[in-house]
Amino acid sequence: MDIGSIFLILALTILVVLFVTRPFITRNSRVVTSAEHEISSLLAEREGILRALQELDFDYALQKIPEEEYPQQRQALLLRGAEILRRLDALQPAQDQKTASAGDRLEVAIAARRRAIKGDDANDPLEAAIAARRRARSEKAAGFCTQCGAPLQRGDKFCPKCGTPVTG
Repeated sequence: MDIGSIFLILALTILVVLFVTRPFITRNSRVVTSAEHEISSLLAEREGILRALQELDFDYALQKIPEEEYPQQRQALLLRGAEILRRLDALQPAQDQKTASAGDRLEVAIAARRRAIKGDDANDPLEAAIAARRRARSEKAAGFCTQCGAPLQRGDKFCPKCGTPVTG
């Protein structure tokens, strides 16, 4: 081995050692305070409440939740969300926020989330394909057979199931 190879190996070893020890030598100057941690957890909790409200509204629209339970559950979630917003207001200064109540801001956030989701559905290719398929099927359908009740297509002259002539 000549002296050039030794210096090359030594230089590479020093570079590797420096690269490996760099995280231990440099200190992270950014320390998360307990207030920042609490704000972060409150923001995550707020998002969870918004999702829960959205799911509750969706379940109510699908009639999965009885009418007498829906207002109570919604009110409980709104109260929890308002409490979270109050705690957030106490921890962080109001930036560009009007003096609206916490419940009003929660309702505005829910409405914005619904609009965002509806907008995403319009751009979703799967939703577009489903809508096109529904339109095509509704254009083809012509009703039902008066004799047996089988579905009829627009071009049918006779019922495909029982053979009864289609009227109209």
